[in-house]
Amino acid sequence: MPTELPRISDAEWEIMKVLWGRSPQSANEIIDALDGKRDWNPKTVRTLIKRLTEKRAIGYSQEGRSYAYFPLVREEDCVKSETHSFLKRIYGGTLQPMLVHFLREEKLSQEEIAELRKILDERKE
Repeated sequence: MPTELPRISDAEWEIMKVLWGRSPQSANEIIDALDGKRDWNPKTVRTLIKRLTEKRAIGYSQEGRSYAYFPLVREEDCVKSETHSFLKRIYGGTLQPMLVHFLREEKLSQEEIAELRKILDERKE
């Protein structure tokens, strides 16, 4: 595993999600998994795979002329890194302003509100 997480673009995240869901997969399997979700031609997907390989976000094993791709970084680590990056860029690195904005702007069900209260109560203890 790389020590520093690579910066993954929004388009590259789509490839990573496919591989985090199931791996290893060939380029054709990745293309098939994205069919209907993205309007990308196969060349675009192959370019994204190449970029992720160069960034060491994914690796591959070769059997003859075929390549099987797999993630080199964990989804949880990438999500955590992206969350911190987002908080830093948009909310000055603090969680409270983001939560206040979210709670004021979003429509929440009674179940969602109850779950949030439960989480907050657990954090108090």
